[in-house]
Amino acid sequence: MAVFIARRLLVSFCVLLAATFIVYTLTALSGDPLEDLRQDQTPQRAQKIAERTALMRLDLPVPLRYLHWLSSLARGDLGATRTGQDVATLLGQAVSATLQLVIAATVLAMIVGIIVGIVSALRQYTGFDYAVTLGSFLFFSLPSFWVAVMLKQFAAIEFNNWLRDPRIPVLVVVCVTAVAGLAWSAILGGDLKRRAMAFAVAAASVAAILTYLSATRWFADPGLGFGVILVVSLAGAVGITTLVSGLRTRDPLYAAVAAAVLGSLTSLALGSALDDPSWALFGALALATVAVGIGLGMAFGGMLRRQAITAAVLTGLFTGGLIFLDRFFQAFEGYSQRVLGRPISTIGARTPNFTGDFWELTWDAVSHIALPSMALLLISFATYTRYTRASMLEVMNQDYVRTARSKGLTERSVVTRHAFRNALIPITTLMAFDFAGVVGGAIITENVFGWQGMGVLFRNGVMDVDPNPVMAFFLVSGTAIVVFNMIADIAYAYLDPRIRLS
Repeated sequence: MAVFIARRLLVSFCVLLAATFIVYTLTALSGDPLEDLRQDQTPQRAQKIAERTALMRLDLPVPLRYLHWLSSLARGDLGATRTGQDVATLLGQAVSATLQLVIAATVLAMIVGIIVGIVSALRQYTGFDYAVTLGSFLFFSLPSFWVAVMLKQFAAIEFNNWLRDPRIPVLVVVCVTAVAGLAWSAILGGDLKRRAMAFAVAAASVAAILTYLSATRWFADPGLGFGVILVVSLAGAVGITTLVSGLRTRDPLYAAVAAAVLGSLTSLALGSALDDPSWALFGALALATVAVGIGLGMAFGGMLRRQAITAAVLTGLFTGGLIFLDRFFQAFEGYSQRVLGRPISTIGARTPNFTGDFWELTWDAVSHIALPSMALLLISFATYTRYTRASMLEVMNQDYVRTARSKGLTERSVVTRHAFRNALIPITTLMAFDFAGVVGGAIITENVFGWQGMGVLFRNGVMDVDPNPVMAFFLVSGTAIVVFNMIADIAYAYLDPRIRLS
């Protein structure tokens, strides 16, 4: 393993070195960096040209400029832009903005896309599979700039206007009810009677919920409350236990249910401690939740302590997330009033000069990041869904999967321990490229939503014929590609023991 990593690092360094020379040369020869100054009509025109020429060393040939940049890089100096700004400072700001924007969207797209892809493969040629396939192709084919503009118009501008009187029209209730009923009938599958029952129950439930939310103007002052937290956490306990150990043995379920009940009661005990908390407090609460979950798993787990501990810890963290979400929703009305009733932002990463408590600052960050993340999420979700479905279908027909079934293993064990692990190999490649790509930014999305991230840094450098910011962008993105591809190679050997890194 060490020899493999050392060899890959050496080869990657040589490749990056050659690539930096090519990128620097192409950027330097892509235009005239003095073009804007040549059109200057002020008396200082000649002085400005001389200053920029000296700053960018335009009096030297491109190869010598590259060598000077390389020597500065060896000393840890990324240089300055053509206007004299420090590139390292700009790079730090751009990386921070880009990571905020794309990491959450990419991780969420991976999780949701892989889960939906697995379910779609297991329900091949059902209504759910056809619906997922149609939605995936639709999202994948949509231009990212068009998605971003539509989100700004309808999920921000129109939604902000609607929040002045958040009553849901009857037509919207009918449409959402019908879609929810069809979705649940497709997910559950079965014969016509079962589908009809699922449609009726889901439609009635959604209609009742939407009617209640509209009548109480919930969207103007949202919140969950203890009852909703308890019910949803109990449902989460059942779902998590089903995935972790199945429901044939009750001990893990008892541990998960105990974690859900205890966590819900904790929401009442915390009280004013969550009025203006900090991330350090939530970190401490998460560690305490893990400790309590381990204790519950050992107390209730019996012969299945490992599964019980996992179920209890995950249920506790899930319940903690619901408590966080409840307090987060409760701060919405106050934040909305402070931003003049326009809580969903369409531009930038922060409201200028905005100050407030923990929840208001969190709302400000979320309201700015929600739409650009959603624009990236929709397209990435479609990619992961299709890749996962295709990979799972290929693996499910392999001999070792049929052998696992013939040995009497449960379908859950067959899917999660045998099929999914091998199906992850091609998906790992996609994940490596995605993680490396997101570090390079999302140029179109950043431009539409006014984010000053890596994409904007690269675009401005190319448009201004300024090699230094372009090279800073390339160093970060190129290094990320090398590192994540190496991680993918190592992950192959872990997922499939037959693969050897040699």
